Parts: sequence; structure tokens; C-alpha cells
Amino acid sequence: MSVVIQVDCVSKHYHLGQIGGRRLVDDVNQWLAKVRGKEDPLSQIGLTGVSPQSSGSNSSGRNGGQAEAIWALKDVSFEVKQGEVLGLIGRNGAGKSTVLKILSRVTAPTHGEVRVKGRIASLLEVGTGFHPELTGRENIYLNGAILGMTKSEIRGKFDEIVAFSDLEQFIDTPVKRYSSGMYVRLAFAVAAHLEPEILIVDEVLAVGDAAFQKKCQGKMKDAAGEGRTILFVSHNMEAVRGLCQRGIWLKDGRLHKDGTADEIVESYFSSLSNEPTFAKSNQVYGLVIQKVVLKNNDGEEKGQFYPGEDLIIEILYDTQVRVEKPYITVGVIGVHGPCFTANMMLDGARLEAMDGAGMIACRFKSIPLLPQRYTVKVAVRANNGAEFIIDYEEFACFRVVGDLAEYGYKGGFLTRASHYTPVVVPYEWRLPDGTTTSVSLSRPLK
Repeated sequence: MSVVIQVDCVSKHYHLGQIGGRRLVDDVNQWLAKVRGKEDPLSQIGLTGVSPQSSGSNSSGRNGGQAEAIWALKDVSFEVKQGEVLGLIGRNGAGKSTVLKILSRVTAPTHGEVRVKGRIASLLEVGTGFHPELTGRENIYLNGAILGMTKSEIRGKFDEIVAFSDLEQFIDTPVKRYSSGMYVRLAFAVAAHLEPEILIVDEVLAVGDAAFQKKCQGKMKDAAGEGRTILFVSHNMEAVRGLCQRGIWLKDGRLHKDGTADEIVESYFSSLSNEPTFAKSNQVYGLVIQKVVLKNNDGEEKGQFYPGEDLIIEILYDTQVRVEKPYITVGVIGVHGPCFTANMMLDGARLEAMDGAGMIACRFKSIPLLPQRYTVKVAVRANNGAEFIIDYEEFACFRVVGDLAEYGYKGGFLTRASHYTPVVVPYEWRLPDGTTTSVSLSRPLK
């Protein structure tokens, strides 16, 4: 198969903070001084000769307008062959979306080169490529024209696009009146049905409901089967494993690992289980989740648990402003997706307030988990239930370990069990001869 995407030593550099902010004449004088090798006429005393990249603390207004520099990508290289389905994974801020924006020509690399062979359709953000004043119908034709299709070609696909999006009654409504879910429905339908050689999809599909996400994944599999190339970014590891043949793991703006999707997802989860928990804050609400601590039945801080043990999750927080009646959600996620959740919006438990420093604990009793790696996600919603103060984030990781034979398992597929059915509810078989066989995650008495 031929190479359709080649990324060669690509780096992307951004400036944080305010750049410029002065009069045009000041910017011109500063540029002329730089060209002539002279001292910056606007630099502060003591900062002479200091480049903008190294003086991030002085980042505003007339005192230089200099900004802190950050490398979103650094020397990233890879190739994608025709018909490949490539998944990009990594933590928030790893550089995944930046790669897709460079490939989509939304932004240009600071260094390096990108070569793309074929027509690209991108779905990077809700509403990408749509004109808000135009109707859904008009935007379909607009997107098709941008992709280089003739009006007759677009007309031939029009009914199929509308049917896939389930927006027949709204197709002549300006898209500025669409909800985010409606935007995504139409945007994906357009991107997938106008037959681009390369389809680029970011996490935007997470906005859609579960049924639509499944529908989109099926469509992407069909597109891959037709020889089209797909680049897919998602935090849903189950979707990455199910859809992608190959994976790339980006870490701190660099290509950390490249391999099969199964290998990359497994390595990613393995690394998470070895990392300490991290803090997360919301400056508007003044709330900081300082740490998430995992403990066992005896109250000991642990990173490994046995099937059937209690899992205690302690959330340490600090607030600068009193947060009234928030909702807390704690979830346990396996390699293939969510396992179980504690959600105050469902169980009715409420805090009067989060005020100052404090700790909230959630105890999952007799965790019904087979040996595997798991992550703990925490979210905090405001009193209205709709607004996230802290969005769902991975705060901690742990392993469940143990020999399943000790729990009464005797079958020949023990090595596969935890990958496909990590959660076990106690059950019992009753056979025709009257005998019974039961399974639970409690060690039988010896």
C-alpha cells in the first residue's frame, strides 16, 4: 500500500500570554532593531538581549509584549498508509489535536514537513466547516464544494447524508440554531459520505449519544473497508481498540510509542498505573482536587487490590470560594471502558458545601473485578447539575491481581477472562442432574 500521509520531524511552537499589545509603530521599531542587530528599544532595563521565548514572565502590554513559549509538538515523525485506521492516544495536552490540525491545514508546523496525498475531510470541533447563517442543506453543498465535488456528485449523496444524520425536519433550518449534538450528526454525515480519501476525526464524537457514536464507528469501519484512511483521536480506549489497527501514543508533544492498537492501549494503561495522582483545579470556582488516594479494607494506601476486596477512594480538595451543594461522581474504568460508578446525581447523596480544605471518601464494597489495570475518574458538577466544575479526569490508577484458580475458576480461558469480562457478578449454574456450580470473588474456605 502507498503512503498517503508523511509527517517528518514536525514541531509546533506557541506563545502563551499576550503578544504585541502596543502601537504599530512600536512593533515596527522593534522589528527594525532586530534586523539591524540592535538592542530592543522597548526592553526593560535588565532584560536587554533576552529573547521573547526566555522572558515569559513579562508577557503583557507596553512592557515588551513578550510571552512564554511552549512546544505543543517536538520532532514528531510517522507515516500512514492507504487504508490504515490509526488511533492517536495520550493525555490532554499531549499534542493529538495539534497533529490533526496540522494535517488538516488549519495551522502550519513551526518546523518540519507534512505531505498528504488525497482529499481530506476533518471533524475537529463542533461546527467545523459550517457557516452558522446557512441551513443544513446549504452547508452540505458548501462542504462538498470545499472538498472539490461537483454539484451533481453532492446531489447524489444528499439523501444518504440526511438520512444518516436523522435531521430531515431540520435540514432547512440555519445551523446556528442546532444543538451541539445536531451539529455533530450533520458534520459527521457530511464528512463520511462525501467520500474523502482521508477522514480525520477528533474527540468531537463524544458529544453525540451512545447510539450515534456506535453508528459512526460502524460507518468508519465501512470506510476503512473501502480503502480509505482514517485518523481517530479518542479517550475511549475501547473504541480505539475496536476501530483501529495501529496506534500512536503522544506524550508531552513527542511520539512516545508506535505499534498495534492493542499494544499501545495496553502500554498506555500500564504507564498510568505507575504514575502518581495529579491535581486539577477550576480557577473560576476556586476548587482544587489536590489528590486522590486509594486504600484497601484495612485503610492502607495501595496501588494493587485483590478481587473481592473493598476499594476506598479518598478525594482531597481545597476551595478558595465556598461551593454550594456540588455533585460528585467517581467511576472505575477498565481497558474496554466503564465498569461501575458512584454518582450523587443518581443516589441522592449531597454535600451541603465544599468550603476550605476537606476530604470526601467513596467505598466500593467487594469490588467484582478480575485481574486487569483500572483507572479512577472523578468529576464535580455545580449545584445546577449541568455545569462541570471539574470535568471527568483520570486521577489515579490501580491493578487488580490474583490467581483466579484460587477463586474456584477451572476453565481453559483464564488468561482471556479479564480482558473481555472484567466485572463479575456472583452467579450460580443449576444443571439438569440437580448439581450446582457457583462463582463469586470470595476465596473459598480451605
